[in-house]
Formats: sequence, structure tokens, C-alpha cells
Amino acid sequence: MHNFQAQDHFSDGAQYIAGRLTKGTSGTTHAVVDPATGDEVYSYELAGRDDVDAAVAAAAEAFPGWAGASPGERSDALHRFAGVLADHAEELAQAESLQCGKPIKLSREFDVPGTVDNAAFFAGAARHLQGQSAGEYSGDHTSYVRREPIGVVGSIAPWNYPLQMAAWKVLPAIAAGNTIVLKPAELTPFTSLLFARAATEAGIPDGVVNIVTGAGREAGEHLVGHPDVAMTSFTGSTGVGKRVAEIATSTVKRLHLELGGKAPFVVFDDADLDAAVHGAVAGALINSGQDCTAATRAYVQRPLYDAFVSGVADLMDSVRLGDPFDPSTDMGPLISHVHRDRVAGFVDRARSYARVVTGGESLQHPGAFYKPTLIADAAQDSEVVQSEIFGPVLVVLPFDSDDEGIRLANDTPYGLAASAWSRDVFRANRATREIKAGCVWVNDHIPILSEMPHGGYKASGYGKDMSAYSFEEYTQVKHVMFDNTAVVRKDWHRTIFGDR
Repeated sequence: MHNFQAQDHFSDGAQYIAGRLTKGTSGTTHAVVDPATGDEVYSYELAGRDDVDAAVAAAAEAFPGWAGASPGERSDALHRFAGVLADHAEELAQAESLQCGKPIKLSREFDVPGTVDNAAFFAGAARHLQGQSAGEYSGDHTSYVRREPIGVVGSIAPWNYPLQMAAWKVLPAIAAGNTIVLKPAELTPFTSLLFARAATEAGIPDGVVNIVTGAGREAGEHLVGHPDVAMTSFTGSTGVGKRVAEIATSTVKRLHLELGGKAPFVVFDDADLDAAVHGAVAGALINSGQDCTAATRAYVQRPLYDAFVSGVADLMDSVRLGDPFDPSTDMGPLISHVHRDRVAGFVDRARSYARVVTGGESLQHPGAFYKPTLIADAAQDSEVVQSEIFGPVLVVLPFDSDDEGIRLANDTPYGLAASAWSRDVFRANRATREIKAGCVWVNDHIPILSEMPHGGYKASGYGKDMSAYSFEEYTQVKHVMFDNTAVVRKDWHRTIFGDR
């Protein structure tokens, strides 16, 4: 049984502004529901526009001092932050599993350690926020480049990885000297609030990290459009991302979008079949398939196709669904009954044009459980192949030539992640070059690293989370140029007045 009592932890409210918890002022009460049981575990008042204004004001007030801190001072604070997060690892894991329904082993072994590692990485990266070295590029001047913080960042994070998404938004922003207001999903506020409280415990100044937990149409849109917010970072669906872009563009903000995905999993006929089967099941079912990089479209070269379908079906049938707090549970529920029914709708509609090999049904259980599902014989232009289902559903299609496999992999609006499976280095290298995605794994699917960037092509958005590349999102690049001649009348002045 879990030990995280949300009502006790957040009795003062689900907003974190200027270093303390406070209640929302929207007048609307929201209940957080444990998706594994259907039980209400926390009730709170959502943030309204006034709460967003207060959080932005706190961030704006904190900005000059935090931006003016030395890289070493910010680095030291982030190192302490990583330590505090590590000290609270079990509390964070319990809270994440309670609000999301994800297995405790996933929270303990993936979400929490990944977040601690991310904090440690950005603690080091804060000391290496550099521009181009100085040089006399014109001959008469010395030029150099400064990387400066942008200001107040307004970020919106999704419900599938609340802790990791809080880290991905907050850490590069504050390592670069910005301050931030983060709006987590109202379904899953717990670990974002614990994350912000850990920042305060680590000695990061009040107002540098703020949380407003409210509805997207009220709190989220007001945050994106706020005149004192200099940048917006959003992770979520492509549809909502378009709305965020409209609002941000109208106020000429810096914008970073990490949107939907429909990752192809391309298995060539020389691949290790067992490795591909295991990789497909793990890649499709991580976080109950609620992962924008999850394997969703498996393209298998025809000689391996039947054996792959059979192997994946057998392995999916062995996956253990159940109580997220049982260490032996492999897969928990979906985030809500509404979302479960949405996923079921995709599968039920597919029965008219494809074959459901295994799964395809909800459990008779109070929680929002849905069985791991494999679909075969669907057409390339069908709904289950082209649309983001965001559940434990893998669709398998055959291909003949390598050209066809790569063409089918690219035949989607999305381009976030992909994988290629082959023992042939030339074949694999071709796939990594020609598949249009921000990340292409070879003979694996899903692993991420703090040192490497994450972000997409096409309708999956633009910009990078994690890695030193994320500083390109969270800094202004300034060119500084010094005259070295002390000459009053420059030669170029004659193009404006006078003669040589």
C-alpha cells in the first residue's frame, strides 16, 4: 500500500508561489482521482487568472537577482537541488504512482532517478553556458557572443510524466538564469509541487520556481498570453500546441513546442527477432503506452512478419496488470476512465478494417485498466496507423523492400522518435539518416539521456529538451563588438557623408 497522503501534504493548497503553498482563487474545485481505483485522493481549488498574475509577479521580482548570480552560484544551488530530490526519492515515487497509476517500479527506477540525474546534469551545465570565443573578424573590431537569460518563462506540462516534465521545463530554464512559472496538468499536480518545494529546500530563492495548477483555458492561456512572460514552453498534444502557438505568436514570445508522436518501429529481415519482439512490447507498453515516443507503428519486413506478430502477442499476454503499488505489477491503468474509453474507441473502430490479435478490452475493475493490444492487417492510411492513440496499442504492418519500409515510417504528420532494427550497420545508418524524427534508436526503443537532446520534426514541434542544446531555447544570443582602432573618422563613414 502507498504511504503518500496528498491531502496532508498539500492542505495549504495546490499553488506554489514565491516559496510557499497557497490556495487557488478560481472558485472551481477539482478532484485528483487515483486511476487504479477510481477513488478521490485530493481536492483543491484551481488556479485562476489572479494566481497566474501573482506567480508571474513573483518570478519577475526574483529574476534580476537570479540572473545576476554567477554560473558557479547557480550550479551550486542545482547540485543541492539534486541532493534534496534524491533524499525525497521514495516520496516522489509514491506521489507519481498515486496520481498517474504507473507501476511503482517504473516510478522508482525510471521517473525519479531520471529526474535526479537531470538536475545533476544541469548543475554542471550551468557552468558551461558559453558563447563563441572572442575574435577580430572585421580586423578592426573584437567580437564576442553572450548568452543571456530571457526573463520569466511560462511553461505548461502534461499529465503522463509530471515529475520528469517539470524537470525538463524548470531545470534548463533556471540553469540559464531565468525564472519560471510552470502549469502542470490539473490531473497530476503532486510531484510538480514537491519538485518546487524541493527547490526551496535546496536554497533556490523564492520566486525562481513557481507552480500554478489550473485549467488550460483559464490559467494556461492567461500564462501563455501574459505580457510579462518572455517565453513559453509547452509539451502536449499537437492540437493544443497550435492554440498555444497562436497565443504566443500574438505577443511575440519565444516558443518551444514538444508535441505528439506516432513512432515507427522498423524491423528489417536481418534483425534479431527476439530482441525486436521484446523491444516492441517494452516500447509500446511503457507508462501504459501513454508516451509520445512509444512504439506505435511496427513495420516488419515480410520474412519476419508472422513470427514477429506471434511473438509480440504471446509476450503481451504475459504482462501483469494490477495494483501500481505491487512491485510485481508490470502495467497500471490509463490516466482516467475517459481516456481509457477514448483508447477503446480507436480499437473498436479498427475491428471493422483490421485484426485485433490480442487484447482490445477493458478489465472488469474499478480502475481505468485496458489490456495490452496488438492490431494487424490495418491499411497505412487507417485511423489506428495515422492517429496518436496514446495507450497500450501497437499496430503491425508488413513491408517488402527497404525503400518501402523507410517510406512507410515517414508517412505520418509526426516526427518525434523512431527505431530501426538490423544487424547491418549500413542498413541501420541509412535508416537513421532517412527517417525524419528527432531521435532514432538502433536496436532499442525508448532510452533517454540527460546529455542528449529530445525534440521533434514536423507536427511533433520544434526545440529541444534536456542536454546543452536546451540552452538554445532558454537564452538570448547577444553579439558584442568593440572598436580597436580609436580612429574618429572610420573609412565606412564616407558611404554616409564626405569623401575618402
